[in-house]
Amino acid sequence: MEHVSYHPDYVISLPEGHAFPMRKYEFLHEILAAEGLIGPWNLHEPDECPWETLALAHDIEYLAKLRDGTLTRDEQRRIGMEWSPRLVRRARLAVQGTIDAARAAHRSRTRLAANLAGGTHHAMRDTGEGYCTLNDVAVAARVMQRDFGLRALVVDLDVHHGNGTASIFAGVEGVYTFSMHGERNFPLRKPPSSLDVPLPDGMGDEAYLEALAAHLPRAVEEARADIAFYLAGVDVAQGDRFGRLALSETGIAARDRMVLEQVWKRGIATCLVLSGGYALGADGKTSSQRTAELHAITHRVAHAVLGEV
Repeated sequence: MEHVSYHPDYVISLPEGHAFPMRKYEFLHEILAAEGLIGPWNLHEPDECPWETLALAHDIEYLAKLRDGTLTRDEQRRIGMEWSPRLVRRARLAVQGTIDAARAAHRSRTRLAANLAGGTHHAMRDTGEGYCTLNDVAVAARVMQRDFGLRALVVDLDVHHGNGTASIFAGVEGVYTFSMHGERNFPLRKPPSSLDVPLPDGMGDEAYLEALAAHLPRAVEEARADIAFYLAGVDVAQGDRFGRLALSETGIAARDRMVLEQVWKRGIATCLVLSGGYALGADGKTSSQRTAELHAITHRVAHAVLGEV
């Protein structure tokens, strides 16, 4: 890939025992660098996304609370992280990382780019939720509409429904939201996406890939997109702390290949973002290292697919 967004400040300190694997961004960067998939030739550090750009997808009242540190305790609990200037900086950097990657995917020769963060699909217009402070894909899709007149497809394969993205784009022309997720998993309220595919607990590789093959082509055809955002969540993996599905590493790789063949190989510019993952380590606690190893699968598959063209 010609463009991969990453910033060391994607990582902030969290309290001991916090469920979110914050260091996965750092470890993924290390894994991909060691394998020669990223380096000075394609790494780009984003700046903080301007507040006026964030307002393309978020209410100014919510943004003011983030800026000024006036979120209530309930609002902070809903996000799952305590407010701090570093939290806000991290969120703004990640949004800009996705915007930069989307622009690069649209303009570059390969038409494929990535952000080593993002996919924060639970953040709604007026609130954060589920470890998501700002909705990077929603903002980036709006930017691509505004600046280039592009139609966008959101392929959300995080195990959790993309409720924030679905609610932000409800009834909006030019953005198609596709979410394939655990039917009984978080969030409780799931506003309709353009196309939702709910899945039963315990689903493994074969049934999952059959479902994706049955529904993804419809989403691609109906979206008529110029750019796609692929939320390649790895909380679908067997043994994930919050996932309830049972995909193997082979299944995740097959999923990623199917998405790229259905989307990118059809000539649709594609932006890869991480989304969720809460893999457990040997100690039974959420492991940033193991989660990063699973996220690396998507980048290996993307590299392989690029090499086939």
